[in-house]
Amino acid sequence: MEKQRLPVLASLMAVGAGVVWSFGAIASRLADDADAFQYMIWRSIGIIVVIEIMAAVQQHPFPTIRAWRSGRVMMLANFGLFLASICFVYAVKTTTPANAAFLGSLTPLVAVVFARFLGEKLSRSTIVALAVGMTGLVITVVSDLEAGSMIGNVAALTASVGFAIYTVCLRTDTDRDWSPVLPGYGLLMVVVCGAVTLANGKTLVPPADDIAWALFHGSVIIVVGTIMFNAASKHVPAVPMTVFAQTEMVFVPIWGFLILDLVPKPLTLVGGAIIFAAVVGKAWYDAASGRRNEFTPAPDVPLL
Repeated sequence: MEKQRLPVLASLMAVGAGVVWSFGAIASRLADDADAFQYMIWRSIGIIVVIEIMAAVQQHPFPTIRAWRSGRVMMLANFGLFLASICFVYAVKTTTPANAAFLGSLTPLVAVVFARFLGEKLSRSTIVALAVGMTGLVITVVSDLEAGSMIGNVAALTASVGFAIYTVCLRTDTDRDWSPVLPGYGLLMVVVCGAVTLANGKTLVPPADDIAWALFHGSVIIVVGTIMFNAASKHVPAVPMTVFAQTEMVFVPIWGFLILDLVPKPLTLVGGAIIFAAVVGKAWYDAASGRRNEFTPAPDVPLL
């Protein structure tokens, strides 16, 4: 693999995108009177409104509609992100931000496994990375065996599956414009979460403070972070972008500690470090060996 210097500004933007996205965990925890379904309704509304306004200014056709009228693979991508997003926010609300972040960071490894459906074989380095990542997974989960938190841990793992579905969809056509997925999965979120909320006898309009946090999360945190990451991905090679994509998961537990005073357990930090090492180590090993990068950084949407 040819050596090349990374563009400093673009690299900083990629890292900055992860930092911006990581504040979403704080917003969702601060909206403590709204459950995950109520929160996701208003967060998704914030996303859709801003994306549609941006498209209108650029005189582009409605991206929310295009997301559901552009073929089955695009619709599958919408579903994957729907599953990832709702499960991750639920995880943040029911387990510690550190657990949710570390388990969610398994996404690149899960995506590599899913890529076998595209006929891709698992290399030896991939198998090693998976073994190391699973070790970190076991340590992280064992450190938090309380029943309530365990539900959140399962949700975080399910989020990795959903996001892996999305990344595999991207790999079917890397030149395609996948940006409509952002408002597309948002629309699905509004419909499903609205139905669940009403079925549970709850209001669609939680306290104003919670609505404000959700709208801020969707319209500012997600959109701004996405714009930064997309801009960086045009100039930074895939392998370092894979690493930069993990910054969101690194900063979530940091903000949880500094802002929410949530102290991760020692074993949680150990397990998270092992998972992070598996993902980053795999990416850099492939780069050093001149192998094709097997990871697909998510260029259009964040996990959270």
